[in-house]
Amino acid sequence: MEIERKEISGLIEFFPKTFGDSRGFFIESFHSERYSKILGPINFIQNNMSSSIRGVLRGLHFQKPPFAQGKLVSVIQGSVLDVAVDLRKNSPTFGQHEKVILTGEKKNQFWIPEGFAHGFVALEDNTIFCYKCTNYYHPDSEETILWNDRTLNIDWQIDNPVISDKDKYGLIFSNFETPF
Repeated sequence: MEIERKEISGLIEFFPKTFGDSRGFFIESFHSERYSKILGPINFIQNNMSSSIRGVLRGLHFQKPPFAQGKLVSVIQGSVLDVAVDLRKNSPTFGQHEKVILTGEKKNQFWIPEGFAHGFVALEDNTIFCYKCTNYYHPDSEETILWNDRTLNIDWQIDNPVISDKDKYGLIFSNFETPF
């Protein structure tokens, strides 16, 4: 397995080894011992999956402590532009973001630890997105930062995304007090 540590500390892109032949492919999408050597002790306790048409934007979401989540995200089918925003107040990269293209073809993964807001936009119809989470979903702890906040200046590479009402009315970053 190859890894690429991103410019923002804590963010890592994984490239699991794929074995393919005329029948298809095999990939070991998670191996606790291997990932723990890179991330430290890790315990995924919830898996989530979503399906999106092209142009659906989900995010920027996070859960406040003590229900914060680390996420290992990947795409089974299709592709996304995936974004992580640093919410760690003592981080030199607070308020900065990192973008990764995840595809079913590349089978790459993106590790987003606690202390980050996360979102993505589907680049293709029938995109299937998977999340391995280190904590359970806790609706009362979930927060949303406005996806197109001018302070964050994220280029989502899309003009008119399809977004939920919750995501239309996210927090303004300049008024946001981070819990991390």
